[in-house]
Amino acid sequence: MAFKEALKRSRIKKGYSLQELANLIGVSKAHIWDLEQGRAKNPSLEILEKLSTHLNVPISTLVEENPEENENNDESVVMYRDLQKLDDEDRETIRLMMDRLKKRTENRED
Repeated sequence: MAFKEALKRSRIKKGYSLQELANLIGVSKAHIWDLEQGRAKNPSLEILEKLSTHLNVPISTLVEENPEENENNDESVVMYRDLQKLDDEDRETIRLMMDRLKKRTENRED
């Protein structure tokens, strides 16, 4: 599935309008529309991270990257595999913990 399709599917699944998602990530409604139509390509990492956070999907889902194809079987790949085995409630708990850790890290950097 192409980025534009993954983005639109994820946005609709989450129940966001184009404007709502645009407001959440700090871009224009037209930019979201262009991304979903394939007119704008290769969004910045910052936009991808914001989309991932607010749509609650991994960046790899949006950009069609498969962690299983990673040549380095490092700890993050192992963690990803383990995460997939958890039920939805446990994954949500992990997501909340990661959000708190990211905020803590961002506060340290400021």
